[in-house]
Amino acid sequence: MAKSIDVSDLNIYYGDFLAVEGVNMTVKARSVTAFIGPSGCGKSTFLRSLNRMHEVIPGARVEGKVVVDGQSLYDPSVDPVAVRRQIGMVFQRPNPFPTMSIYDNVLAGKRLNAKKVKKSEADALVEKSLRGANLWSEVKDRLDKPGMGLSGGQQQRLCIARAIAVEPEVLLMDEPCSALDPISTSAIEDLIHELKSDYTIVIVTHNMQQAARVSDDTGFFNLKATGEPGHLVEFNPTKKMFTAPDNDATEAYISGRFG
Repeated sequence: MAKSIDVSDLNIYYGDFLAVEGVNMTVKARSVTAFIGPSGCGKSTFLRSLNRMHEVIPGARVEGKVVVDGQSLYDPSVDPVAVRRQIGMVFQRPNPFPTMSIYDNVLAGKRLNAKKVKKSEADALVEKSLRGANLWSEVKDRLDKPGMGLSGGQQQRLCIARAIAVEPEVLLMDEPCSALDPISTSAIEDLIHELKSDYTIVIVTHNMQQAARVSDDTGFFNLKATGEPGHLVEFNPTKKMFTAPDNDATEAYISGRFG
């Protein structure tokens, strides 16, 4: 079941440096939320805090709350590995496991989490996940071939298949199209539209047109000056954000006057 995410008073640190300050927002279930803003304003850092990937960096920590379905993700009793199973991540560059076949790439996460997967179950899960990532028809005759042999756009969809194979509730995507050509980008955007009926999706994008095309809600991040923490300037339905934003800075960024 897709879940909503409630963020309150979130501060994100690298050692003593406050990177992102005072974020409050609710990411709605079964919708696409986009984060936009200039480079270095904390979008990806904030995204990584939503599934506790941020803290894998030495000295990194957060203060404040991230609550999914009533459960505070940063509660001491919560296992970060379980969080990352529930909240999957797709990165900027496609990263299939180079030595693994397409088939084994899809199952990689599942095998980490489960003791043993029966062959029949594995076959069904691989097909379901690849269909879910709109890749099945292109690869069904070469599942035993290396995942690295696919094109960039196919590799990114393979990574999405790998992420959804563990049956997460939320999918985080960190600029999933920035390394892809326009045709592959369009395929991923279509896929995001389809996936939101089953998942809560949060996407960081440098491409404002992409945010306008794929998302239901948009958050605009910015920083007051170099060396200052990033902060959430405005969070609104995407249509409003791109037609009548509440904040002058949002308007200036979207109309291309800075950034």
